Amino acid sequence: MRLVQKGFTLIELVVVITILGILAAFAIPRFASLDSAARVSAINGLTGSIRSASALAHAEYLAAGNLPTTVTMEGQAVALTNGYPSVTGIQAALQDTSSFSCTATANTSWVCQEAGAATAATCQVTYLPAAAGSIPTITPLVSTC
Repeated sequence: MRLVQKGFTLIELVVVITILGILAAFAIPRFASLDSAARVSAINGLTGSIRSASALAHAEYLAAGNLPTTVTMEGQAVALTNGYPSVTGIQAALQDTSSFSCTATANTSWVCQEAGAATAATCQVTYLPAAAGSIPTITPLVSTC
């Protein structure tokens, strides 16, 4: 009887492990920067949502004849200032900001920061309600997320 041995030689295993090590050396830096890119995308997405919510609330305001101080969006009362959502109104218009840390400052601005950012102050979007005769100021800041 003849024994037939099956398996890999030590040289084959070393070559495969070396190739996997080289591939990992190139792949890990790419994956490491994905979390930062995801946070930038989240802030940009929130910025677009704020702009859309503000425009929809303003359209409701115009459709109602430029008179209301509140409009109803998705069953939520949205408070208006100069025809656009106020600080409390934009929060009601968006309804779900659970993945962000949002704070209102003395009814003058609303700031949402990405919760997982290394420096939250440089990964945020700010909403300033409309002044008379103008539109709201919506400013994303994504310098280091």
